[in-house]
Amino acid sequence: MDVLRIVIVDDEPLARAVLREYAAGESDLEIVADCANGFEAVKAVADLKPDLVLLDVQMPKLDGFEVLELLGRDQPVIFITAYDQYALRAFEVHAVDYLLKPFSAERFREAVARARERVRARAATPIDEVVRDARPRTGPAERVLIRDGANVHVLPVDKIDYVEAQDDYVAFKSDGKQYLKDQTLSAVEATLDPARFVRIHRSFVLNIDRIAKVELYAKDSRMAILRDGTRLPVSRAGYARLSQLL
Repeated sequence: MDVLRIVIVDDEPLARAVLREYAAGESDLEIVADCANGFEAVKAVADLKPDLVLLDVQMPKLDGFEVLELLGRDQPVIFITAYDQYALRAFEVHAVDYLLKPFSAERFREAVARARERVRARAATPIDEVVRDARPRTGPAERVLIRDGANVHVLPVDKIDYVEAQDDYVAFKSDGKQYLKDQTLSAVEATLDPARFVRIHRSFVLNIDRIAKVELYAKDSRMAILRDGTRLPVSRAGYARLSQLL
């Protein structure tokens, strides 16, 4: 049987010790990294490319869902959590493997076995849906996390000028720089404050604080001129949405 290379991620030393003990009892598991926080986890996954990540949900600074967003849908994950009604319901609905603390060695083996099948089937994790349904509703996002190799950029939303869809990615534009993230524009839009960010076009979500003026470009089409001179297309539907906020 192929050996699964795993990364353990939990901010509690005792919890990591339990996972190491359970994993050591399985001949088909190899621990390649033991991480105490989400930033360490992102670096470890980028550098080591493990087969499976055992990921705690409740962590300070960077929680498990934020780590998942940064790792991407191709990274198999088993979530580890204390009781959380939102998370458990989402895990069940989306058939994501999870371990509810405290858990036994037998339950650990079951979760790993299911995860192994997902790895063999190359089943992608439905990241956007899991994050949407597993997180308690706490209002609009205050920051955006973007992975750049083994590094993580933390971008406050008030620094975002606009977001552009680019193939399978979105590009966050801020202070003349671009940050790419593996996410859909619709998913980004759902996390931002609708009183500050508006979908002006199928490919653009704009921070209305950056608008200098809106000009008529052609029949039924307009152009948003930003304070830095950037010009963005505005669709008819986008202009209707924009007009409601201006």
